[in-house]
Amino acid sequence: MRSLTATVVRPLLLAVLLPASLAWLPAWAQNTVIQAENVRMDYAQVLRVEPVYQTLRASRQEQQCDGEAVPPKDPPHGLSRIVGAVKGALGRDDEDKAPAGDDGDCQVVTVDREFRRPIAFDVDYVYKGMKYRSRLPRDPGNRLKIRVSVTPYMPAASN
Repeated sequence: MRSLTATVVRPLLLAVLLPASLAWLPAWAQNTVIQAENVRMDYAQVLRVEPVYQTLRASRQEQQCDGEAVPPKDPPHGLSRIVGAVKGALGRDDEDKAPAGDDGDCQVVTVDREFRRPIAFDVDYVYKGMKYRSRLPRDPGNRLKIRVSVTPYMPAASN
């Protein structure tokens, strides 16, 4: 009998008494929905997108002969590597080797290089007649989805 009271009677009692207990509230309070935040999503028109670059510097050693850089020989890949290994095992590797710097004017020099890559984008956009600028991780295109939040301004009470 106790389980019947817990499962049937209590929820039925709450269903009857809860609306009667709210009768003392004014009608406007019963129909008002309070939002968690005054936030909505909208779109702004993008005016300009300017990439922000990161500059990377790298250096490597190159062999120069008579003032001209000799490009480093890339290691063979795939089938070329297998054929080269077989040629080397058979002793026929001599014809592939060119004399390196036979005139003696070759030297190893350090060559510095710079690389630039975009890391962010400065975006100018307009929303409701006001211009804004934000730094974003990627180019938004012609339209930018924005979050619009409205909160009341309450000035500090002056003494």
